Amino acid sequence: MANAAVGIVMMLGETQRASAQQSPVTAIDVALEPDQTMIGHAKAANATLLKNFPKGFSLDETHHPHVSIFAGFVPTADLPKVYTSAGEVLAKEKYTTWKLTAFKYYYIPLGPIGLAGIVIEPTPDLHRLQQELIDAAGPHTVKTGTAAAFYTTPAEPDIHPAVIESVTGFSDHWVGKNFSPHVTIGVGLKAFLDAMLAAPFAAFTFSPASASVYQFGDFGAARKRLKSFPASL
Repeated sequence: MANAAVGIVMMLGETQRASAQQSPVTAIDVALEPDQTMIGHAKAANATLLKNFPKGFSLDETHHPHVSIFAGFVPTADLPKVYTSAGEVLAKEKYTTWKLTAFKYYYIPLGPIGLAGIVIEPTPDLHRLQQELIDAAGPHTVKTGTAAAFYTTPAEPDIHPAVIESVTGFSDHWVGKNFSPHVTIGVGLKAFLDAMLAAPFAAFTFSPASASVYQFGDFGAARKRLKSFPASL
C-alpha cells in the first residue's frame, strides 16, 4: 500500500512537471507609443515601403507604431505580474513630457529584404526607464519561447526565426550601451532601403503619448495590445 502511495505521488509530480513545461508563453513588448508627429512620419515611410514591397505590412490597428523598451518571454499565467510591475515603473515617469529626437533610418537585413525603422537618439530618461523595467519585469520572464508565443493569424501564420532570436536575446544584446530605440516602419527590398538610408534625413522631435504591453507578431510588430497604462501627467 505504501509503495502504491509513493507511486501515485511520483506520478502526480511528473504530471505537474509536464504541465509546467507545457504552460503557454507569451512574447511581450513593453512599449512607449509615440505622438501624432512620429506616427505621421512612420506611416508616410510605411506607405513608401509598401509601394516598393507590397508583401510587407501596413502600420494599422494591429501593427502599432511603438518604441520597444523591454521585451521578453513571459509565462502567460504570469502576465498580470508583469502588468503590475511595469505599471508601477511607468506611473513614476512623466514620459509624455520627454522630447525625443528621430535622426535617421536603419534596417535589419533579412535575406533579399530588410526590416526598416526610424532611429531615436537614446537619452538618460530612456536608459533609466529601460533598466527599471528590466529590474521590475525581468524576474517574471523565461529564457526563450517558440513561435507559439507570438501573435499570428491564418493569413500570417509564420514567425521569422530571427524575430524569436531577437526577443530571446533582448536582455543580452539590446540594453544599456546597445539600446537603440526606434520605431519600426515596415519592410522593403534591400537596394531600395540602401537608397533610402543614403538620402538626407530631416531630424524631428516628438514625445511619447502613452505606454502599453503588446504581444509581438512577426517582424517585431506590436500586434495585440494586452495592457494599456494611463500616462502620468
